[in-house]
Amino acid sequence: MSAMDLQRIAAFRSSFARHQAAVVTEVPGGVVVLDQEYAASHEHNQLVIEGMSAPSELPALAETALGHLRHRRITVLDDAVGTDCAPVLTAAGYAHETELIMTFSGSVTVLDSPAQTVALADLRPALLRQLRVWMPQAEDATVHQLADRRTARLGGADQVRFLAVRDENGTVGSWADVYLDPAQGIAQIEDVVTADTHVRRGYADIVLATALQHVSGCGLVFLLADPHDWPHTWYARRGFTPVGRSHVFTRTQVGS
Repeated sequence: MSAMDLQRIAAFRSSFARHQAAVVTEVPGGVVVLDQEYAASHEHNQLVIEGMSAPSELPALAETALGHLRHRRITVLDDAVGTDCAPVLTAAGYAHETELIMTFSGSVTVLDSPAQTVALADLRPALLRQLRVWMPQAEDATVHQLADRRTARLGGADQVRFLAVRDENGTVGSWADVYLDPAQGIAQIEDVVTADTHVRRGYADIVLATALQHVSGCGLVFLLADPHDWPHTWYARRGFTPVGRSHVFTRTQVGS
């Protein structure tokens, strides 16, 4: 993996954030992306740092840009810049998490019964059920926003596909997003999830293998994983290799 590939991944992620946003505002070192329709979604309302930035200015910049929200999120795409920003932001009350960037270098399995490409309307009931498992105390409006924000994702890349595996009753049991830019030869696989009601059936393997078939024409395929949670080892066994990190800083329940 070259530094150029990491730069390509960062550029893809920045472009996706910009293109799915309702409002885009340039700021020193990056961009603010907003979408009031999905105000509960950190992904759709955040400050994205794309290059060099003055760490000491970030807390005030976030307050100015995101002060109307109950959360603050700052994503720093470059590992070194994120590391430099960490002391200032954690001192300002931000939680700090890292994202593991993993790229695919394995072989693609061709399935006899691959996952289906589905519309958001087909996926929505499963999303709502699983979000309720993860967020039992959340307001209905929040849960609905987090399910429906995939509508905005449709504008993020040249091609966006939702994949799903159904059980014998037709219920969606596992799913994933696929974002492609064939012209640039890059793709991202995102949100590979199996519903709690459908684990240990091999559904996630089917979804991931199908996603890899969809992106087989792209020379650079990546995903993001939590370095402290088990899925990154699951991805590693299926041909993904850690190649870098990005950083996410969050403050929640800000204000009233």
